[in-house]
Amino acid sequence: MPAGTVSAAGAGTTTAGAVTADDTPPPAVEDFAYPEADRIFKERGIKLKSGDGHILLATCDSRPGLLEVNARGMSTTDPVGHGRFCFQVTGATGRLSLELPSVYGAKGNDYAVRVDMQTGTEAKSFDVQKNKWTPVGETADPQERVFTLLEITATA
Repeated sequence: MPAGTVSAAGAGTTTAGAVTADDTPPPAVEDFAYPEADRIFKERGIKLKSGDGHILLATCDSRPGLLEVNARGMSTTDPVGHGRFCFQVTGATGRLSLELPSVYGAKGNDYAVRVDMQTGTEAKSFDVQKNKWTPVGETADPQERVFTLLEITATA
């Protein structure tokens, strides 16, 4: 048989180039895990868990439209931003699940942004003012308790 031709094979036999069930990759299943989360945690001390891909950790610079969050006590844990974290929101809506301790302030962008936080067993949500700094966590708490940021949600 000339090279490059395929013949019909009987049951139980294989031909060169045939694909078996074992060679087929499993179907792709999106788990929405944040890409390179382990590396980012080691470098910056922020634990990015999952989301819809529309809220992304970004470099804090002069770009308009960045959402900004500040956390205390991060000067050695986060040598890049020293506790200043910026996020770029894309699309009409966005959601990001994360863990960032000691968050005390957030600056909004053009989106309606809500941050969900926790102190001990108590959960609280804060609406972040558009394009302004908003006290969240300990600065918005009469008892000045330390809060961990758990989720950011944005809607255009």
